[in-house]
Amino acid sequence: MRNDQRQGGMTSAGTQPGRMRVLLEHVARALVDDPAAVVVTEEQDGDFTKLHLQVAEPDVGKVIGRGGRIAKAIRALLKVMATRDGTKVNLEID
Repeated sequence: MRNDQRQGGMTSAGTQPGRMRVLLEHVARALVDDPAAVVVTEEQDGDFTKLHLQVAEPDVGKVIGRGGRIAKAIRALLKVMATRDGTKVNLEID
């Protein structure tokens, strides 16, 4: 296998573009009642990634969780991915 094939489209920081976005979409769709309403947008600014999660109004509480526990857990997962890639991440939930 050639070196460029093993890379799998990775950037210089070692991360595939959109990996954190895909994980966030997957987790959010599993939590909500209306998975079709889940929208994740991603903005890159150097080594900083900003993720914006939008869900249907009745599902916001399911994504945030009691006392923000679920949101905190999702942010922890994203932070682990970002740290391994040498970047930083921020999540906003609407």
